[in-house]
Amino acid sequence: MANEIKTTNSENTVNSANTAVTVPVNRTYKSTLFIMLFQDKKNLLELYNAVSGKHYTDPEVLEINTLENAIYMTVKNDISFLIDGRISLYEHQSTYNPNLPLRFLLYIAKLYSRMTRNANLYGTKVIRIPPPEFLIFYNGKEELPERTVLKLSDMYEKEDPRAGLELEAVMLNISGRHNQKLKDACRTLKDYAIYTDKVREYAEEMELADAVERAIRECIAEDVLKDFLEKHRAEAKEMSIFEYDQEKHMRQEREEAWTEGHSAGLEEGVEKGIARGEEQMLMTQIRKKLSRGKNASVIAEELEETEERVRKLIDKIDEGES
Repeated sequence: MANEIKTTNSENTVNSANTAVTVPVNRTYKSTLFIMLFQDKKNLLELYNAVSGKHYTDPEVLEINTLENAIYMTVKNDISFLIDGRISLYEHQSTYNPNLPLRFLLYIAKLYSRMTRNANLYGTKVIRIPPPEFLIFYNGKEELPERTVLKLSDMYEKEDPRAGLELEAVMLNISGRHNQKLKDACRTLKDYAIYTDKVREYAEEMELADAVERAIRECIAEDVLKDFLEKHRAEAKEMSIFEYDQEKHMRQEREEAWTEGHSAGLEEGVEKGIARGEEQMLMTQIRKKLSRGKNASVIAEELEETEERVRKLIDKIDEGES
């Protein structure tokens, strides 16, 4: 998803039936280099052809329907479009994000809602909607496989084969030599990967602004994104600095969290183990009393526990036995 910079964080009040509802307003978002490149229909069609194996030549066969920065909209996807009777959602990530299936679900729900806003969802006639495709283009520093499938079901609190909702997103690693065949089929994607790899490499040995400037100069000299960088040099530099800073910040946060968790791990693990053991013993006692027909109030009194805690544990017991 595009990195967000809220330049205005005000609130709008909407009056409906004499009731004032305050809605947060997100007016301005910062785009990314990936979005800027592939919101161009010619580049996007080239990428779609590379991914799908098709050979379209007319960019107008694409119908871009990316969620815009509407004044009351709090989610914005990178790129979505219609072609071949299918709706494709493409996201770019420079850091691994396991929550993308849920984000895709929110995006596709809004897109379907927009597509069917004039349809009778309560009628007897089937409303046809295009099947979705979810793709992630990853070019971060962390070493990941060439292809990874992220599932919504992996995010569920517990494994449930009867869960009625699944969403699968394919993540393609385009860093370094990964997915070279795909990049060879899409010159724009290949050039984008070369440029971002250069920025990341040079940022290890010099100031970020200098690293970006060097990468831009080299790419122009090597005919890598040459026309784009010559035309949008200032914007590309600003976006690259912002994106790399954001990526570095997120990586440092994860490293700090791991260090803190690792140092406190043994102590925390022991405490959690004891707590789990006590809870299991308490649930065993509650089960026995429930089998004798006792209610939560009586059980709480007999076990000298709060009724609220007993009710929560009864809910856990019911979930485990359902």
